[in-house]
Amino acid sequence: MSQDITYGDYLRLPDLLACQQPQTGEHDELLFVILHQTMELWMKQIIHEVAAAQGEIRSGNLVPAYKQLARVSRIQAVMTQAWDVLATMTPADYLNFRALLGTSSGFQSAQFRVLEYKLGLKDETFLRYHAEDSADRAKLEDALFSPSLYDDVLIQLAKAGFDIPESAYERAPGAPYQSSEAVENVWLEVYRNTQQHWGLYQLAEKLIDLDDALLTWRHKHVLTVERIIGRKRGTGGTEGVGYLQQTLTRRAFPELWSMRTKL
Repeated sequence: MSQDITYGDYLRLPDLLACQQPQTGEHDELLFVILHQTMELWMKQIIHEVAAAQGEIRSGNLVPAYKQLARVSRIQAVMTQAWDVLATMTPADYLNFRALLGTSSGFQSAQFRVLEYKLGLKDETFLRYHAEDSADRAKLEDALFSPSLYDDVLIQLAKAGFDIPESAYERAPGAPYQSSEAVENVWLEVYRNTQQHWGLYQLAEKLIDLDDALLTWRHKHVLTVERIIGRKRGTGGTEGVGYLQQTLTRRAFPELWSMRTKL
């Protein structure tokens, strides 16, 4: 690499800053574009970190995965705070350019679905938003049909000698994870004997941090959308706030939540 490279060259700033192409003269449209592009960039980094954590966990190296998962939680916190910036846009501001969005929708964010799939929140119905021969569809299918982060963790629990049924991590490709009392009992054992199972206990806390942060991001998303468009249908015909509220019940690592009641 040339020693004469500049800051702008290294970051490819001319290309990056040319990606913002508002379609109207409305002041707030640039904010809308930049916020969503920034979210996509952060999701790219999160997917990168989760993939690295999965690699470490599959190799039995739990400690290096702590850093990667902790980084994900920090990024999620930044993404959640970003909704406060978008919330400075009033309903009147948004209506000035909303019609221009047409059928585009956040439902079409391939990276967000890849992230959900990697965490274990698998739902093949989202594939329909992407053409079968597209690069996004290929990435989605790869994440959907591959073991999730939680699958990898459960396999490590089984390798450590815990009574984890194979059905917990060996399912039909793309099938969603189903909460298991047997898995819940294993996590109870880990949490009741933290010194003996310190590595797994710390890993579990990193997972709950991640799930907590995802739910916090979703909740702030719901509030921001309701603040700006109320309970109107979303762009692209989506249900808007109604659908987003339903997502608040989803848990990537359900037994890590349910077992707390039984401790």
